[in-house]
Amino acid sequence: MPMSAVRGCQEGKATPKFLEVKCPRCKEAVEVFVYMGGSADKTGRTTADEKCPECGYVIPQGTPSERLERY
Repeated sequence: MPMSAVRGCQEGKATPKFLEVKCPRCKEAVEVFVYMGGSADKTGRTTADEKCPECGYVIPQGTPSERLERY
């Protein structure tokens, strides 16, 4: 099998996934990105600090996505 046929496999897993979640404080929508692959210790965790546009609450980098309520 030519390498070009599998070239994007690892790259796709490393691409963060966009999620819209509820702010834990005020329930306003907050946009976060979550690691979907690559390093096992980062998978399923937020890629950066994200601030709620309504109340200013900060969802810290590395927060597990299962702790966040999705919209």
